[in-house]
Formats: sequence, structure tokens, C-alpha cells
Amino acid sequence: NCSVVLKTLHFITRPLSDEEGNFSLAYIITIHKELEMFVKLLRAIYMPQNIYCIHVDEKSPKDYKTAVQNIVNCFENIFISSKRENVVYAGFSRLQADINCMRDLVHSKIQWNYVINLCGQDYPVKTNKDIIQYIKSKWNGKNMTPGVVQPLHMKHRTQVSYREYVHSGMSYVYPTKNIKAKPPYNLTIYFGSAYYILTREFVEFTLTDARAKDLLEWSRDTYSPDEHYWVTLNRLNG
Repeated sequence: NCSVVLKTLHFITRPLSDEEGNFSLAYIITIHKELEMFVKLLRAIYMPQNIYCIHVDEKSPKDYKTAVQNIVNCFENIFISSKRENVVYAGFSRLQADINCMRDLVHSKIQWNYVINLCGQDYPVKTNKDIIQYIKSKWNGKNMTPGVVQPLHMKHRTQVSYREYVHSGMSYVYPTKNIKAKPPYNLTIYFGSAYYILTREFVEFTLTDARAKDLLEWSRDTYSPDEHYWVTLNRLNG
């Protein structure tokens, strides 16, 4: 019952300030368990002027998927990703889940300014207004995806080919004996966080630019590519 959901969980139903109403954020949330934690997270970050793409792991139990869908159906600005992955920790599927949501978000009617990705175990320590003011103060027109040149102890992640083993009971990434080719365009690989705040312009660039597409394809058999993909693209000249 949607009216009960909105009322009992105290979801915010209107922008709390003009500044927030005029600065929409997009969120990508990848989840696979703990429905109650997801609802608490969603309630904490929900604003009617924002937009939310939820990626539910394809391996999640049917009743979990149904429960998430029932919640999402109560909101016009929350949707489940149109393409869902069997997500494997440290696998390419984790990166692909974000990209699937990005493809949906760029076609949204809501003209969002930045996208923030989260997992189901995250929780905010700042308000929506705090986040917007922080973005405007230091990062206006810039991406937040910090990183460093690939450290030596991380080289194995991109030097050999990795594969995903997907099974309902246990899924994991394992190395093969195949040596990988050098990165396309002789790119310098950077490493950093898999979590980011990205401009809409940068998202559109990653979905259309040949270098971004080729790096994505090259990253398909690397270990935890979400920890190098965004950071490396953000360091491209221009």
C-alpha cells in the first residue's frame, strides 16, 4: 500500500529548498540483500526532484526482487534498471551494473546534474543540501573520482585475464594463465575508488566516446575494473 509506505516511513514529498529543487541528483544503487537496510538508505536520500536507478542482482531471491519492485512502484522517480546482471564481487558485472543504470538515466525526463553510485550497505552522513553545496563549492563541473597511477602491487589486476564464476551458492573471480594485451590508446591506468560523483556530461561521454568504449571492452576480463575504469577516463586530456 503506497500511501502507507509514504506515510509510515516519512518519505519527503517536496523539495526542502529552492536550491535543492533546482539541482537534481541521480543515484545508482546496487543491491542484493537486506531489504530493510535498502529502505532506510532510500528514505534517507530520497527527494522528489532527484532520480534513482536501482540495480537488483539477478541472483537475488524472487521474493526480494518482488518486495523491491513493490516499493519502487510507489514512486515516479525511482525505477529498476532495465537490464540486470548476475553481479560477482570484483567482477566486470559490477561495473556493467552501473553502466546499465547510466544508460537508463541519460534517457530520463529529469535533467539531473550529477550521478552518485551507492551500494545497499551505504548510508549518508550529509543531507541532500549539504551534498549539493559541497559539489558547487569545490567540484562545479568536475568529477569526484580520486585515484593514483596503478601501484605495483595492483599490476596483476590488469596484467592477466580474469573470469567470473557465477553460481547461486558461490560466485567469484579467478585468474587465468592468459596475459592481457596493453591498454588501448596506450592509456595510463589509474586506480582509485569504485564510488564516484560524476557530471552528466562525463556520463554521456563514457557511453559514447570510442576511447571509453574500447577501455570498457579491454577491462572486461580484469580484476575489479570499477576501481580503474572511471578514474582512468577522468584523467584523459580534455
